[in-house]
Amino acid sequence: MLLQGKKILITGVLTPQSIAYGIAEHALAQGADILLTGFGRARSLTERSAKRLKPGIEVLELDVSKPEDFAALTASLREKWGRVDGAVHSIAFAPEDALGGNFLNTPWESVQTAFRVSTFSLKELAVAVAPLMPPGGSIITLDFDNNIAWPIYDWMGVCKAALEATVRYLARDLGPKGIRVNALAAGPLSTVAAKGIPGFKSLEQAWSRQAPLGWDVRNSHETVGRTACALLSDWMPSTTGEQVHVDGGYHSIGAPPVDPSQDDPPEAKPAPAGE
Repeated sequence: MLLQGKKILITGVLTPQSIAYGIAEHALAQGADILLTGFGRARSLTERSAKRLKPGIEVLELDVSKPEDFAALTASLREKWGRVDGAVHSIAFAPEDALGGNFLNTPWESVQTAFRVSTFSLKELAVAVAPLMPPGGSIITLDFDNNIAWPIYDWMGVCKAALEATVRYLARDLGPKGIRVNALAAGPLSTVAAKGIPGFKSLEQAWSRQAPLGWDVRNSHETVGRTACALLSDWMPSTTGEQVHVDGGYHSIGAPPVDPSQDDPPEAKPAPAGE
């Protein structure tokens, strides 16, 4: 019961296939009280998932493109709980023309949307919950490691790289208050959002070949959920500003395994004179 008595706010739950849904499921199993957020037409999906998780879980309105929603969120959390022990940022979006190999042609308006929703929203969420967070509080965001350029990720990759930098700056500014901020870099998982990324199928196949521990895009939600609960708990009190990988070890390997038997035989070299 790592999270017994903890009050955890979780964003980004849409369907049971959502990464955030798996985190919510494990947080409940570890003793946490949770609240979810949703907005617009998609809120009905979040409410349906909330009922499936546990009857009575509330869904608060949060459209991250509206500053007034963050102020309202703080007020609602203060009224309902009085404090927040942990927050999960699982929010990302990029317009279609910001993905799939269109990097050089993406207009600023699409980049601006992707950055505001996927990156700046973490800072806004942290500012909204920090006044209610006691020392020992934890904020985590879901990441996709972008120390390198990916074939299909384009401006979302840039936004994720900026998200990692945002984590470090938030860790700097919130650390004196005893609040930890970390990124959880998961491998590719089969979600509604992932299916909208062109070329995702080829990425998941390559991942399972290269990860030393293996990787299953359909059944790795549990490992991500467990790691998230560890970061939200009191068991990692001195870990902040980190990017914690949950990817089967893919990030540590330079190339997929090779089969020496497939190499061409070495060329025969003439013997030196006199032999």
